[in-house]
Amino acid sequence: MTAPHAEGSVTLTELDGVATVLIDRAEKLNALTPELLDHLHDAVRTVSRSDVRVVVLRTGGRRAFCVGADINRFAGFSPAAMWSRWTAQGHEVFSAVASLPQPTVAVLQGDALGGGFELALAADFRVASASTRVGLPEVGLGTVPGWAGTERLTALIGPARSREVVLARRVLDAQTAHNWGVLTDVVDATDLETAVGRLVEQLAGGAPLAVRLAKQLLRAAADGVPSSYIEPLAGALSATSHDLTEGVAAFRERRRPTFTGT
Repeated sequence: MTAPHAEGSVTLTELDGVATVLIDRAEKLNALTPELLDHLHDAVRTVSRSDVRVVVLRTGGRRAFCVGADINRFAGFSPAAMWSRWTAQGHEVFSAVASLPQPTVAVLQGDALGGGFELALAADFRVASASTRVGLPEVGLGTVPGWAGTERLTALIGPARSREVVLARRVLDAQTAHNWGVLTDVVDATDLETAVGRLVEQLAGGAPLAVRLAKQLLRAAADGVPSSYIEPLAGALSATSHDLTEGVAAFRERRRPTFTGT
């Protein structure tokens, strides 16, 4: 599945239970336009209804993951358009990414700034090359982060460090971002694909139904829902699955389980 337009494209491919969503506008450092966001939303909807086990989010080129919103596209928006079209659209699309039932991995081969960082924050995991930098520098442009970056970053690193990133416009190098808990893993550029493959394999090896249930439990916990309310329900649902029977049998027989997601 490929959704092209005059300035970039979004491609969705599936192989061996892994979906890859590629945003490719490399000549503009993958700066996001309303059209790209629409096509990304389409890809995410398709993935959400599929049986793939892991979703990998990539962008084109080697210079940047994504430098955020295309300034030339939003600079002329009226206040009403900025509210109803641009900011609302980004929130809707990135919320769809964050709400995917499958684990999601963002591959950062370069800088993730502004809306690009907000897109990466919508993923469950972020694997980055050592040269990557991340930040939310919008106040230096005269605007603010608009696609849930303040919320997701604060949930990861707390309000004090988030103030450094947003108000003081501190751009974090990859190692600092990793130390602060923003990045899952940081490796040399030559080892990036190996690191991504290793994580994807680990994620894909879990029982699909259990992984999806566990992801929902984690989201609920982040929203303050007591685990005593929902873990028993999730556990009861998993008890009806063939995967649990297979997992127990594999454990007893000291072999690797073959999960089917049923």
